Amino acid sequence: MNNETNFALPRKNLMLMAIGFAIIVIGFLFMVGGGPENGVWNPEIFSFKRIVLAPVIVLFGFILEVFAILWIPKSKKEE
Repeated sequence: MNNETNFALPRKNLMLMAIGFAIIVIGFLFMVGGGPENGVWNPEIFSFKRIVLAPVIVLFGFILEVFAILWIPKSKKEE
């Protein structure tokens, strides 16, 4: 009897999905903050980090998620 559980995706794919999810969370954390302080508009919401860098990081995370779902690793039995 096989001790491994049968998941829909192999372990490598699940690890890539976890990494992709962590990258997405990091990207969203870069977007947080920059609201008005004491009723005064804070121009920090238009910083490079929030406008350009964070969306690129989130997009990379989503691309990694799609790759992790669609990628079929070669099994050692086929080699």
